[in-house]
Amino acid sequence: MYQISKEGKNLHGNINISGSKSESNRLLILRAYTSFFNINNLSDSDDTKTMISSLKYDKEEINIGHAGTAMRFLTSYYSSILNSSKILTGSSRMKERPILILVEALNNLGADIEYIDKKGYPPIKINGKLICGNEITLPADVSSQYISSLMMLGVSINLGLKIKLSTKITSLPYIHMTKKIIERIGGIVDIKPDEIIIKQFVSNKIPDQIVESDWSSASYFYSLVALSDSSNITLSSFFNNSIQGDSRIVEIYKQFGVETKFLNDKIYLKKNNIDLPDSISINLRDNPDLAQTIVVTCLGLGVNCKLEGLHTLKLKETDRLLALKREIEKFEVDSITISNQSITLKNNSKLKSGVSINTYDDHRMAMSFAPLSMINPIIIINPEVVSKSYLNFWNDLESLGFKISQK
Repeated sequence: MYQISKEGKNLHGNINISGSKSESNRLLILRAYTSFFNINNLSDSDDTKTMISSLKYDKEEINIGHAGTAMRFLTSYYSSILNSSKILTGSSRMKERPILILVEALNNLGADIEYIDKKGYPPIKINGKLICGNEITLPADVSSQYISSLMMLGVSINLGLKIKLSTKITSLPYIHMTKKIIERIGGIVDIKPDEIIIKQFVSNKIPDQIVESDWSSASYFYSLVALSDSSNITLSSFFNNSIQGDSRIVEIYKQFGVETKFLNDKIYLKKNNIDLPDSISINLRDNPDLAQTIVVTCLGLGVNCKLEGLHTLKLKETDRLLALKREIEKFEVDSITISNQSITLKNNSKLKSGVSINTYDDHRMAMSFAPLSMINPIIIINPEVVSKSYLNFWNDLESLGFKISQK
């Protein structure tokens, strides 16, 4: 475990954040479906390393650990590889994360996927064959990754694929990200309220691709700046016209005094002293990965908050709503309540010092609570989980003047 502390509440420095794992994983899968092209600024996260190794792995059984994206994207990919046979398994938590909707959709398109243990959950056995189906219907409010996985499969299907949606899409920006990345390599996608149409990919020379740095990783620095007295931080490499939905953090953190300026693929974060709101209310249906960062920022600032649209958080590396409630209660706040899709914090008390945070094998639990060390020393249990998405997180904090010691 790490104890993290900071002398003074001023921050100054330059941070290089690796490529978005969401963009990286989509480009890797699309390269496997189509033809080789170079990908620059790939994510150095465990998830992306797992994707790279799994696409090269020549043995039957692939253990993808905690990498939920890899499980969903590789299920579609290997179902379409003629005469292949793969078993996809993972960590104990991965075996609790449902995959029934995706597997049923693929089998209805002509795939041959079966469950090894419990129906609806990994591990699964995939017997690869030519996918001939061109139309499928599925609910869109469980996981956007199911839809993205099928969209990318669609580029490889003769005559393409029509995905009919029986419910409203959750995490819509991730669907648009998949669309834009398919279009960047020359594909055609049409998104309508109740259906998505993917045209069959026509082979051509695909230009080299550049991955923008990860906005969800940047969010922890927004939290640090919000909790500081004075800050000037530069983050690379980020685009003003980002395709990542988590870039919404720019607008959200204005109300916490964080100013963002874009220049030459960098963002400059500055702390402005403003009157903080007494409370905030935000619907994060399209940006659920920001929830942990925002609620912990509010905890540190003494701002009440209600975050909604969080129904997918129960299906992540851990039940993130329950994990947040348990850890925030350690600070002896006035109240912290959760429902199936929301979290509500009421806190006007002084932040308790010396709290130890359990991470539940969840990278975002570790990184979202770390900024509280701007106020009081904090202990993070199993800090190595950050490598799932942000390998150099602790080193980057040290470069900003944080003291990190083994406990």
